[in-house]
Amino acid sequence: MFRKILIANRGEIAVRIAAVCKQMGIRTVAVYSTADEKLPHVAAADEAVAIGPPPPRESYLNAEAILGAAKQTGAEAIHPGYGFLSENAEFAGRCAEAGLVFVGPPPAAMLRMKDKAQARNLASRAGVPIVPGSDGTAESPEQAREVGRKIGYPLLVKAANGGGGIGMTIAADEASLEKAWRTCSDRAKAAFGRPGVYLERYYPAPRHIEVQILGDGRRTLHLFERECSIQRRYQKVVEEAPSPLAEPPEFFERLYTSALRAAQAFGYANAGTVEFLVAEGKFFFMEMNARLQVEHPVTEATTGIDIIGWQIRIAAGEKLDLVQANLRRSGHALEFRIYAEDPVRMLPSPGTLTRFEPPSGEGVRCDAGYRTGDTVTPYYDPLLAKLIVSAPTREAAIARAAAALSEFRIEGVKSNVELHRRIVFSEAFGRGELDTHFLERLR
Repeated sequence: MFRKILIANRGEIAVRIAAVCKQMGIRTVAVYSTADEKLPHVAAADEAVAIGPPPPRESYLNAEAILGAAKQTGAEAIHPGYGFLSENAEFAGRCAEAGLVFVGPPPAAMLRMKDKAQARNLASRAGVPIVPGSDGTAESPEQAREVGRKIGYPLLVKAANGGGGIGMTIAADEASLEKAWRTCSDRAKAAFGRPGVYLERYYPAPRHIEVQILGDGRRTLHLFERECSIQRRYQKVVEEAPSPLAEPPEFFERLYTSALRAAQAFGYANAGTVEFLVAEGKFFFMEMNARLQVEHPVTEATTGIDIIGWQIRIAAGEKLDLVQANLRRSGHALEFRIYAEDPVRMLPSPGTLTRFEPPSGEGVRCDAGYRTGDTVTPYYDPLLAKLIVSAPTREAAIARAAAALSEFRIEGVKSNVELHRRIVFSEAFGRGELDTHFLERLR
């Protein structure tokens, strides 16, 4: 097992990784930009190294500085968390060249997943249902129109190397396709350095369901599904496990089998997630994420499995001692992403937290990256914390969540706590009637 791990991230996930490492007897190294020197993730580690000024490209995306910090402190491995360098195959390769273990999948697997269009093809060849769409990228408006004639409208135009919904554009018909193609291509080039786009059939009210995967290079297991349909601008807001989707057990067994096939087709190892779109009683592969997901705690809460702990064990060369047939879930868990944001304009709300008091109690967990007195800067994602609530049933979890959200106290910045309260008190949420446009209908 590793003696020391460098955590190449910040905020709540860096705090969480440090806590898991401490339980495992592993020393940790935090890295921080000059804007983050006083944040909890720095104090949570055994050592901390400054890696640059606030802009991410000069700090948390600065591979040279992070590798230098690992060498300086004698770290043996780097855990990237999520975001930043977590899906950067080049960085993972550089870790190996420097004699460091990257806590994540092999670089080759990451590269197979990075091009979303090629990933679709690979999944399809493995027998996994995919959304009807283009075979590879559409390199011109003319190619895009050919796809539209083949599969019909509306179409979703997506960045081939994208993520987080960046660049996604809907084309309702052929007349709007060229503009959608050019818009997506330009945004893809600006955000990801490559203009390639691909097209998929657009379903107006789908659900977003994902399956958690663990693999050690020898065996691959699934840890069941999570529901992630409540989104805004393609960004998840609330997640839960299990999904309240009203489908028979056979549907979910097919879903799990497809997720395992996709992971095996990519040559995947460590923790990852296979994401599916569910519409009209069918599921379709969307993509596989080569990293830990923000919403992994709802799976941990319902399975009792420490996903970050297993990430580290697998990276250290341990083999899974879990058996698929013996894995069980118990109860229900909900996760609410608590952001510093203006609830009306839905824009980040930087400032100093004059009061930050998360709720606590039975079945209530709060993974926080800030405390009272900390400053939320405009340089990074404004995620303050993740509130995870669990209970024996979904109904009890919703009631517990309503109480916990009512107790959450945040002052000094605006937050989306009230939005979450409206969600849990919504009759549609209580009935499990979810899709990716849920928030647009919320009153």
